Amino acid sequence: MTVLARLDHVSRRFGEVLAVDDVTLDIHSGSILGLLGPNGAGKSTVLTMLQGLRKPSSGTVTLFGGSPGDYRMRQKLGGTPQETALPPTLRVGEVIDFVGRHFEEPLSTAAVAEEFGLGELLKRQTGALSGGQKRRLSVALAFVGQPRLVLLDEPTTGLDVDARRTLWDAVRRQHDRGATVVVTSHYLEEIEALAERVVVMGHGRVIADDTVAAVINQVSLRQVRLVTDQPDRVSGLPGVVGRDMADDGSTTFYANNSDRLIVELVRSGIPFSDLTVRGATLEEAFLTLTGATDAPPASAQTAQTQPAQKEMHR
Repeated sequence: MTVLARLDHVSRRFGEVLAVDDVTLDIHSGSILGLLGPNGAGKSTVLTMLQGLRKPSSGTVTLFGGSPGDYRMRQKLGGTPQETALPPTLRVGEVIDFVGRHFEEPLSTAAVAEEFGLGELLKRQTGALSGGQKRRLSVALAFVGQPRLVLLDEPTTGLDVDARRTLWDAVRRQHDRGATVVVTSHYLEEIEALAERVVVMGHGRVIADDTVAAVINQVSLRQVRLVTDQPDRVSGLPGVVGRDMADDGSTTFYANNSDRLIVELVRSGIPFSDLTVRGATLEEAFLTLTGATDAPPASAQTAQTQPAQKEMHR
């Protein structure tokens, strides 16, 4: 598989803030790579360095074997940032035409409009578009130049469920036609729907790099909430990967298998009361994976940490 882009021990600081911390990552041709993580994890900063908008504080970023700062490399690149400023007085068709003229072999405006459902909007000024329509146009513009690599930063933010799925379908079709896609999101559903390989980031680091199924298994935690005067003993039971202690005296334990945890809890004889079980939200699972809750046992940390650079095949 051809490596289209590479980050080699890359870090990026903003003053005292370490936004990206020693990240090594290869992006291979023909794949859809999902960058998953909570807000502030470093996902957008990685994309801006790949686009040549920012330089790393240390390490090396390469794009198509050259520098992301080289316009010849960026000719093969498409991207959609989290926020796109569209000229409000230009019509949708004019914006697509304008962007297309920056590339050697752009798609026709009609083809772009058909692919992303913009046909009825071509004569409308962008300033009159709804937030969802603007987002759809922004994603469409990333594919105008028929790029080899497309970077989509939170592409469906602000879209309803139906619009999100419609956009996913368009991205899949572009991938089937040869585009390699990197998509960032904090929606697990979005990454699951699109990606083949998933990289989970937290606090600027890569904390998991694996198949979709393997990563979902890591973040599909359950919450077991109870009151006990021996939380340390509960934390040592099989399957517990983290905990939160509340002011009301209760403790929430995060476990991969809540049924097993409850069985082991009863067998242990540890006194407890007020037991409740529910699924952990994605944010809560991220916090546990990134160590923002009480540190999980060393064995759990070892199981959670994947090589930062793993070549995945379909």
